[in-house]
Amino acid sequence: MTSARAYPPSQFVILVHGGAGDVPAERRALHAEGCLRAAEAGAAVLKSGGAALDAVEAAVRVLEDDPLFNAGTGACLNEDGLIELDASIMDGTGRAGAVAAMPPFKNAISIARAALEDGRHVMYAAHGAARFAMQKGFERATVEALRTDAAFQRWKELRDGRASEKGWAGGTVGAVARDLHGHVAAATSTGGMMDKAAGRVGDSPLIGAGNFADDATGACSTTGHGEAFIRTVFAARARVDSLAADLERMTARTAGRGGAIFVAPDGSAAWARNTASMSYALVSDTTAESGS
Repeated sequence: MTSARAYPPSQFVILVHGGAGDVPAERRALHAEGCLRAAEAGAAVLKSGGAALDAVEAAVRVLEDDPLFNAGTGACLNEDGLIELDASIMDGTGRAGAVAAMPPFKNAISIARAALEDGRHVMYAAHGAARFAMQKGFERATVEALRTDAAFQRWKELRDGRASEKGWAGGTVGAVARDLHGHVAAATSTGGMMDKAAGRVGDSPLIGAGNFADDATGACSTTGHGEAFIRTVFAARARVDSLAADLERMTARTAGRGGAIFVAPDGSAAWARNTASMSYALVSDTTAESGS
């Protein structure tokens, strides 16, 4: 069953998600609080007249640094027990940057932003992404520095056949925003699926699938079964007034489930999910709320 919420136009707005999945009820308030901290960081940028692109990067960095979420610190482990990170960022003018299957770095979203600003290529992958990041002055991290006890324990349980993905935080964190100048932006970051195959790349770094922004149509970030969002090119096709229906069509076609957030050019916003939970927070010039 799909849950959804829509918000009226605002002068500025940022909406973030902390991953669709099935977080235990006793932990959902913590995830919502984490999302609100991220949204407030992005809103501080917007309130001062800053760009939507800066706001979504700031918000996602907060989520990457929060060990509750599956991005940056706290990211999932692949089948080899290693961390491979995916992230992308895009503004409404069409500029975009992304990294995929990247070895551990603290804030993958800022490396994706560096790719956007550099402009030579949109996406860097694996060791090439690491080389690009270090050329831009980012320091490599270790698996141990980003791995949390919770992620390591879940990985071991999955490997031993004692658990499933049920109960994990979800596959992605993301943010979408509209600034006071009428521009939109989107950012998405993830550790991917727990116990995923080495080298697997989900939707999060793929422009048009897990992340998309266009000043004419809006900005979208997705979370959930990445392959389903890839197969339906979801983020580029979604719209603010049909987000729940867009999600249901994806599920009907692929059997994949998840959630999405969207901000339109007029500052209206929406989120939708067909999973048990998806933590989120919205801050605008008139509203501040969070939930899961």
